Amino acid sequence: MVSGGEFDFIRTRLGPLTRNHAAALGLRDDAAVLDVPAGQQLVLACDTLVAGVHFRVDDGAAVAAARAMRSNVSDLAAMGAQPLGYLSALSWPRGIDPRWRDEFVAALADEQDRFGLVLLGGDTTSTPGPMTVTLTLLGCVTDGTSLLRSGAIAGDDVWVTGTIGDAVLGLASLEGETGAPAELVSRYTHPTPRLAAGLALRGIATSAIDISDGLLADAAHIAETSGLALEISADRVPLSVPARAWLDAGEEGGLGRLLSGGDDYELLFTAPASRRAEIESLSLDAPVTRIGRAVAGEGVTCLGPDGQPVKIDRAGFTHF
Repeated sequence: MVSGGEFDFIRTRLGPLTRNHAAALGLRDDAAVLDVPAGQQLVLACDTLVAGVHFRVDDGAAVAAARAMRSNVSDLAAMGAQPLGYLSALSWPRGIDPRWRDEFVAALADEQDRFGLVLLGGDTTSTPGPMTVTLTLLGCVTDGTSLLRSGAIAGDDVWVTGTIGDAVLGLASLEGETGAPAELVSRYTHPTPRLAAGLALRGIATSAIDISDGLLADAAHIAETSGLALEISADRVPLSVPARAWLDAGEEGGLGRLLSGGDDYELLFTAPASRRAEIESLSLDAPVTRIGRAVAGEGVTCLGPDGQPVKIDRAGFTHF
């Protein structure tokens, strides 16, 4: 073993992140061995983040770690899953400052503790390209209770947690866009996965998804998978005070930008109209707002205050 090399890094930096969990086997074997509690199903979620695409290197190691972990935790929230542990695959650029690397691991430790996770295994490597972080999260749900995208039924209400469009404006502020509200930067750098909402909605919601690509784009995923259409009332979509002020300032294409910006990591879900009072009475980690309905047909329609369709040029983010 070369002091300061790959294996020393795994032992001294990543080893403590296992918190001595038995399944991790001290990070000395080729794979982890995890017992799944009786009556539970394993839920797995994997996201890859690339420097310059999913996070800005200049924002620091803590932001990279937070966005990597929280975007993955949000996937578990959308499935109604309780976090268990995770695997990490870290590709470090050649010549990276060791201090940046250590700061990333320290921030990752804070993030995993925040969400009740432990490191179970993974891989480390070097790359001639940008830093790449892949996390695979493991969670569990009681048998048959996972929230899926495919269960929406015509007549269901469409709901969303929190507020929409904050992250895209936070990123715009980071990138120096005049007028973009600086107070929303943290909504981009440190999104809040809605774990409590996901857990509470099991047995109530008929479908769910987290908003990563944009409200309209992710609504389209539910519509396609469930085999129906969603109508979204634009004037019902909840906006934060800074986002509302920005929109009211008359930015051209502002509404479309907020509804398609992505990175909010709120939950979009459907539920029977008969469950409205129950949903509104739930003790969740964010407010919930009813913004539309599921109907026969296909696709997503955004409606204005007059009930007429509003044209949105771009529904959300795609890699291709």
